[in-house]
Amino acid sequence: MFVQVIQGKVADADGLRSAVEQWRDVIAPSVSGWLGTTGGVTADGTAIAVVRFESAQVARTNSERPEQQQWWAEASKYFAGEVSFHDCPDVYTFLDGGSDDAGFVQIIQSRTGDPGRARELMDEAGEAMRAQRPDVIGGFVALHDDGGFTQVLYFTSEAAAREGERKEMPAELRHVDEELRSLAADATFFDLTTPWFFSPR
Repeated sequence: MFVQVIQGKVADADGLRSAVEQWRDVIAPSVSGWLGTTGGVTADGTAIAVVRFESAQVARTNSERPEQQQWWAEASKYFAGEVSFHDCPDVYTFLDGGSDDAGFVQIIQSRTGDPGRARELMDEAGEAMRAQRPDVIGGFVALHDDGGFTQVLYFTSEAAAREGERKEMPAELRHVDEELRSLAADATFFDLTTPWFFSPR
C-alpha cells in the first residue's frame, strides 16, 4: 500500500468536503488502485486527508492526469495557505487496520530514528492491546521519506477512546508504551471528531 498525506489550514471546510465528494464521484471511478481516503478538519481548522493507493505508480499516474490537476486547482482554493504533502511508500497496519465504521479518528505525526524497532513493538503489543483497548479498531503507520511518520488510529467512538486513555496500562503494555514514546519525538495530534470516509463505489 502507498499513502499520501495532504494537510493545511482550511478556509472553507464544507467547500473542501464537497470538492472531495466530487473527486470521489467524478474522478475516482477511473482511478484503478485507489483504496480509500480518511480525512477531516480538526477543532483548530487544520484539514488533513490520508489517501490510500495500491502503489506509488497508481498515485503518480493519477497526479499526472489533466482532470486531477484541474480538480486540485479548484480544491486547493478552500485552503487558507500552504498545503503540505507526504508521500509514504512504506506502510504497515496493526490490529484490524482502518475502518469506515469508526466514530473517531486520531492522526499522530512524529519522527523516529528507528522505524523498524517501532514496528516490532507495535506487533508485540497487538493482542494485549486488543484485550486492553477494545475501543481501538486498528490503524496503520505511514513512514515519510524524511524520517517522519503519520499514524492513523481508528476508534469505535471518541467517548470510548477517552475512557480507554484513562485505564491503567498492564505491565506487558507499559514497557512497550514507554519505549515507543522514547522512539518518537515532537508528536503532533490531529483529532477528527467527525471523520470523513471515502471509499471506492
